Amino acid sequence: MQLSKYWKAVVAAVVAAAGTLGTAAEDGKITGAEGVAIGATALAALVATWRVPNKEPKDSA
Repeated sequence: MQLSKYWKAVVAAVVAAAGTLGTAAEDGKITGAEGVAIGATALAALVATWRVPNKEPKDSA
């Protein structure tokens, strides 16, 4: 299965944001600073993953 550069970045951002959200919601509320941290984490993961190129598949022959 080959994921495009776009889906790879979207999945990375969602996973990063979910992890930060889980940590932020432990006390039952999310503050403004935690909301900013969730957004920043998602954006950082999206950009970092987008910048890394996919490997070219090797020929199996």
